[in-house]
Formats: sequence, C-alpha cells, structure tokens
Amino acid sequence: MDAQSSKVLKSLSPGKIVLPVLIGLAVFVFLIYQITEELDFDQIVNSIASANIAWIFAALVVLLARDAGYVYRIRHLTDKQLNWVSSIFVIILWEFASAVTPSVVGGTAVVVFIINKEGIKFGKSLAYVMLTAVLDNMFFVIASLVTFLFVPFEIFPATSNNFEIFGWHFSVKGAFGLSVFLIGIYTLVMTYGLLIRPRAFKWILIKLTGNRLLKKWRKWAVQTGSDMILASEILRGKRKRYWFWAIISTIFIWSARYFMLNCLIAAFSDINVADHLLIFGRQIIMWVVMLISPTPGSAGTAEFVFPLFFSEFFKFAAFSGIVAIFWRLFTYYAYLGLGAFFLPRWIRKVFDTSSHKKEETPKDAKQDSAEENINVEEKVK
Repeated sequence: MDAQSSKVLKSLSPGKIVLPVLIGLAVFVFLIYQITEELDFDQIVNSIASANIAWIFAALVVLLARDAGYVYRIRHLTDKQLNWVSSIFVIILWEFASAVTPSVVGGTAVVVFIINKEGIKFGKSLAYVMLTAVLDNMFFVIASLVTFLFVPFEIFPATSNNFEIFGWHFSVKGAFGLSVFLIGIYTLVMTYGLLIRPRAFKWILIKLTGNRLLKKWRKWAVQTGSDMILASEILRGKRKRYWFWAIISTIFIWSARYFMLNCLIAAFSDINVADHLLIFGRQIIMWVVMLISPTPGSAGTAEFVFPLFFSEFFKFAAFSGIVAIFWRLFTYYAYLGLGAFFLPRWIRKVFDTSSHKKEETPKDAKQDSAEENINVEEKVK
C-alpha cells in the first residue's frame, strides 16, 4: 500500500466515527432532557408503543430503495464498469465518508480514490464524482424553487424564524437563503467548468490566482483546471439516454430520502395528504440548511433543526425529539456502523487483488492527460 493510499484510508479510519457519535450523544441527551421536562415516561412509552408498524416498515423499504437507487446510479454513470458488488461497496463507503466529514465539505474527494481502487481510471472516477455533485446540487436548487412555487403552505414554520441554541440566535430563513445561494453559485460554476467550457474555466482560475495575494493558490488552480478538462472530455459525447437516467435516478434517490421521513412521521402521527406534501416540502428546505453545517454529517445540527420544522405534526410537540432520534439512527448513525464494518473488508478486497496489478494514481492520470498540459490562455478566445 503506497503513501497516498495510507493517507486517504486514514481519513476513513473507523476512529473517525468517535467525534460525530460524541456530538450525537450530547445532542440526544439534551433532547431527551427537554422531552422529559414536558412529557413523563409513560407518555413517551405509550407514544412509541402505539406506532404504526406498517409505516415503520414502509420507512425501511423506502430507505433500502433509496440505497438501491444510489447503487444503480453509480453503476449507470460508470457505464457499468462497476459491477453490483463494487457499486454497493462504493455507496456504503461514500455514505460513510460523508458521515465523518462536515456537510459543507462532503466526502467526494475520498470517493474518487474509492472508485479508482475499484479499477476505474482516475480521470473517469473524477468525472463521475463531479457529475454526481452537479446533479445533486441541481436537484437542491430546482426542488427548492419548485417547493416555493407549488406547495400551497407556509414552508417555514413560525418557530424557525428566530430560535436559540445555547444562547446563540439563528434564523432558518437566513440560513436557507445563504445555503441555497452558495449551492446555486457552486452549481453554476461546476456546470460551466464541467459541461460547457472547461478550458475557459481553467483560464479563469489561472487569471484569478495571478496576483500576489492569491499566488499561493496557483498550483491548486492549474491542477483543478486540468482535472476539470479531463473530466469534461470523458463526459463529452454521452448519449441522451445516459443523461436521462442519470437525472431520473437522482430525482428518485432524493425523493426516496425525503419520503422515508414522511413514513416515519406517519408512524407516530395521524397525517393527511396535505400534511405529507408539507412535510416533503419542508424536508427540502431543511436539507439545504443542513448542507452548510460545520459538523461531521450535520451531527447535532440535524437533530436541533428537526423539531423546528416538524413538531406541529405530533400530539406532543416535545415527542418530535424522539422521532428525530429514530430518523438519525436510520439515516445517519446506521451508515457509521456499516462503514466501519465494510471498510476493512473493502481494503482486503481491493488491495489483495490490486497487489498483482499496477494501480493508477493521480500522477498516472496526469500522464494520460498530457495533451491537456498546454498553454490554456492561448486557446481561450
């Protein structure tokens, strides 16, 4: 195992789960403390015992369907170069990487390494990961706009206008506005660089880092621009069917992720179709807010924000904290456990087989794309 592989795997170490688990436990204790101030033990137990098992089962089915959608999408994006087993490993480790890194950072850099180790060249791995980022962020922006236009309810609950955590005052509307603006800018820049004019994108980066203040970022700008050109070349010429199923699978994945919570809330509350629509719409807003969380996998942030959006759907508002705990156990902490379980098995899988063949690294990819090491400034008109 080379030094680069060791460095990346260190960032995926199962020990990385300690911080998010500690944050989660602290928040869970805080939530339970708040809940027990308003509800007694019998009320909590009775509410849990009276849960609709059919809706809980539906939540688990939708969760599995979402994961199946992820597996299908990565296999489709790689033109089936990944088999089903490799695709499952990639998705589980991708979820794990996202869970142990801040939401604002994400685990996509590590995923390039993971896909590369599954036998796909570095340039292609980079292209596929960049494309998933563009597709996901496009969904966030477009779904947010659609929610505002077509959901005939107040998306932001009254309690979210101004709330306090440990003496700090926050506004969900303000956090949402900032987050969707940043996501929109990022998506436009990535789309321009990846799918429209990658060489112009590189030229702009080189120009921006040409002054003294930003000169230290020059090397990063050149490398990022070259990576974008390489990724763009790989995606160029894909057929309409490729893009159609990439978009459809993205919509399915995120719709299933959101509907899972609809099922979970329905298990503990009597809600109608209009409520389902409102819950679905609010999740889009909540998820966008969570994307700017500085904690690993939005640990703590998600648990705090959840009651602000959904407490009104429960007979006891404080019980929303219990549902938030179940929600995070299913959709976040489960993947910390799965990642810690699958990671050593994946390491044995890829390094035992790759020890008999030459592994491609970013350095190899640079050699493959030597034709891109030209004077980009002269080519951009």
